Amino acid sequence: MKEVISVWVRDPRIQKEDFWHAYIDYEICIHTDSLAFNKKSSCVRRRYSEFVWLRQKLKENALLQLNLPELPPKNPFFSLNNARQIAARMDGLRQFLEEIVLSPVLLSDSCLHLFLQSQLSMKKMEACAQGRSHYTVAEAIESFSTKGQRFGSDTNPDEPEETDSE
Repeated sequence: MKEVISVWVRDPRIQKEDFWHAYIDYEICIHTDSLAFNKKSSCVRRRYSEFVWLRQKLKENALLQLNLPELPPKNPFFSLNNARQIAARMDGLRQFLEEIVLSPVLLSDSCLHLFLQSQLSMKKMEACAQGRSHYTVAEAIESFSTKGQRFGSDTNPDEPEETDSE
């Protein structure tokens, strides 16, 4: 019987860092019966730069064994107010993730699981995947599910405490 991994990229939100700087993050949801995942349903929020980080980590960890799918191109004229551009980017990000989860090699990558099922920052995902945190990948993912989050929740959970200096 074939395992199913469904991926959604939805709910774009503009996040303002300050008066001059803003970005869009997207809700990334998965639902699966795959044995590769401990959690069968989850939603996290990620921004485009985190997808770039994920692709780079997967490329490094796969040791050039695979041709990774491309991300939608970074557009210097991308507008936070252009619904068509945002929809096209979401579709490209979804296609990227759908191709990634089809690869057994990539499904074994800790960075992918942390990206899809934890709210850890890029720095903390990397530290956790490299064993430089006081929690395991499974604990980081479980921490997300034990913070009172429900599937599709609007709030972000607290990140696990980091004991290493950042």
